[in-house]
Amino acid sequence: MSSEAPTADAMLPDTPESYQRTLDALVERVQAARVRALRSVNQELVLLYWDIGQEILLRQKQEGWGAKVIDRLARDLRSLFPDMGMSARNLKYMRAFAKTWPADRKVPQPVAQIPWGPHPHAPRQAGRP
Repeated sequence: MSSEAPTADAMLPDTPESYQRTLDALVERVQAARVRALRSVNQELVLLYWDIGQEILLRQKQEGWGAKVIDRLARDLRSLFPDMGMSARNLKYMRAFAKTWPADRKVPQPVAQIPWGPHPHAPRQAGRP
């Protein structure tokens, strides 16, 4: 899908002179809004992953949750949210992520803006899941 706006030359002959500038400005605004929306969604997902990891850490500490409970949690979450990558491995990455940035340090703003998907090794670098 091309993000280039059609030129006024490709438009009807009676297109106003200001049309191309208006179209270009609107295309730029739409593209900028899309980028802001994606960043916002990404930030919320990173914070969600931190929260999930924090919850797992808490349950492990308070209730002694082990790998089998995480496996079951992953199966149940994956069945409810099949498009979110809720595998046992990813839950363990989320746990490592939360362990790296404990509640008293919360996730720094720049870290929350890192795309989770394209950087699958970032949680591994923070510590083994």
